[in-house]
Amino acid sequence: MLKIRQLAGYLLVFFLLIGCTDDNSEQKTEIDKSKNLLSLGASAQDILSDQTYTSITIEIVYVNGYAPNPEAITQFTKFLKERIYKPDGIEITQRSVSSSGQAPFDIDEVAAIEKDERSIYTVGDEIAIYIYFADGSNEDDEDNKFVLGSAYRNTSMVIYGETINNFSERNNAPEKEDIQAAVLNHEFAHLLGLVDLGTEPQSDHKDDDNEGHCNVSGCLMQSSIEFGSGIVDVIDGGNIPQLDAACIDDLRANGGK
Repeated sequence: MLKIRQLAGYLLVFFLLIGCTDDNSEQKTEIDKSKNLLSLGASAQDILSDQTYTSITIEIVYVNGYAPNPEAITQFTKFLKERIYKPDGIEITQRSVSSSGQAPFDIDEVAAIEKDERSIYTVGDEIAIYIYFADGSNEDDEDNKFVLGSAYRNTSMVIYGETINNFSERNNAPEKEDIQAAVLNHEFAHLLGLVDLGTEPQSDHKDDDNEGHCNVSGCLMQSSIEFGSGIVDVIDGGNIPQLDAACIDDLRANGGK
């Protein structure tokens, strides 16, 4: 009888040890975020070409009440397909989040929100982009100059939803979906390295007064689209500005279409 009890005790200790070993081996795999924490333009070629990444996922996170207009997303998707090589597909996901209550924003605050809200990161042969539709404005806005959007890392950008809403309500202002589409395309083109932000210019078309922008009249990369001061002039009758030939040459030289 004693031997049976001893054997039972040994078996109990054995199973407890096995259980402890299993618990310790089940460690959570940490997400590698390093590929999405680089400087603006650092991943231009990776986004443009299919050499390293054959697909792209774009995560749009918007504050409740500030979802992008479906027509704006349609225009944005068209722009992506025209400019980047991703044979395994372009996927855009959308989800809502609560307000951070931090508006107006500086870029450090926007980056802090990304740390809390971003859920998709570059992995394998899929590159990931994060876009935040904010419920506020940029803290540097002035009466005659206001920021509609900002690309601030290699795969990160913010659209100032409240600013776009307010601007679209002005007299003679373009439709909100057209402004959203123009700003989405413009800021994404900064991720593609335009102008001279990771994609080398093939000709002299840089705006010397506004870093990262084009000096060709009517081009998508004119600074007026990002800063809003002249967006009425560049969005005419619902027509979204396009990249000019010089910007397209730059992208093609760096692996794009």
